[in-house]
Amino acid sequence: MSTETTKLVFATNNRHKLKEIRSMLSGRFEVLSLEDIGCEDELPETSATLEGNAMQKATYVFEKFGWNCFADDTGLEIVALNGRPGVYSARFAGANCNERENVEKVLIEMKGVQGREARFKTVIALIIGKERKYVEGVVEGTIALEPGGDGGFGYDPVFIPTGNSKTFAEMNPEEKNKISHRGKALEKLVEYLAEVSNVR
Repeated sequence: MSTETTKLVFATNNRHKLKEIRSMLSGRFEVLSLEDIGCEDELPETSATLEGNAMQKATYVFEKFGWNCFADDTGLEIVALNGRPGVYSARFAGANCNERENVEKVLIEMKGVQGREARFKTVIALIIGKERKYVEGVVEGTIALEPGGDGGFGYDPVFIPTGNSKTFAEMNPEEKNKISHRGKALEKLVEYLAEVSNVR
């Protein structure tokens, strides 16, 4: 792909995700932010599924601003909580909660629970012209008994990926990105983008 065909908008208002994805795609694609295209809107996110939310956000930006773009939605699915918080991960502790409050709610609900299996799932929806594409990435793991580390964001301080003794928040970005749900989804996204040539 030529340098003229590598610009994509990442439809998110989450600066942590933007920084993480720009780092992962550095040198391969130029990832534009909503700010870069003059979008100050709160993106719609009212679907009951990760796939629906991701496509909602991507469609909004594509239709209103005319840019090829992608959006993601990520959920933490905890077995003992019947898959919760899932699609409601960002607002598990309430509509106006912060990340710390979400983590605290998970630990409260998991207090005394022996089986702590969980997984992170990221779904990316991509829109290029008339094409619509979904890719996803999943990482299995467990919920820690208490928060550990000050890196990452969201539930990273309490998620220990399978085969590791550290939480995502205790890893450096390179370590996390190699095995993370978002990293796996992005690998699939890059593979797909390499096959198409009509990116704006």
